[in-house]
Amino acid sequence: MTGESGQSPIDPTKIAYVYMQMADHIAARIASGELRPGARLPGERDLAAEYGVAHLTARRATRELRDRGLVVTLPAKGTFVAYPDAGEPADDSEE
Repeated sequence: MTGESGQSPIDPTKIAYVYMQMADHIAARIASGELRPGARLPGERDLAAEYGVAHLTARRATRELRDRGLVVTLPAKGTFVAYPDAGEPADDSEE
């Protein structure tokens, strides 16, 4: 998750909250299709280790992703990439 070079995408010198940087990075991976709908995210402690942050920071990033509607957390199951809304039209051919 941290890229090919093994470096974390988190920049502690950047003027932004670390949890937001983490959430933005995961959101970008979802948007690019690297993380597909239904894919299970690693646990918060594993995410924290991958990104080099505290586990509470990973928890807050996960909460941010939930608030954006990008992931769904099921108690005792894990956090999964959300499926796109079924109610949205797939194309613009509504007549």
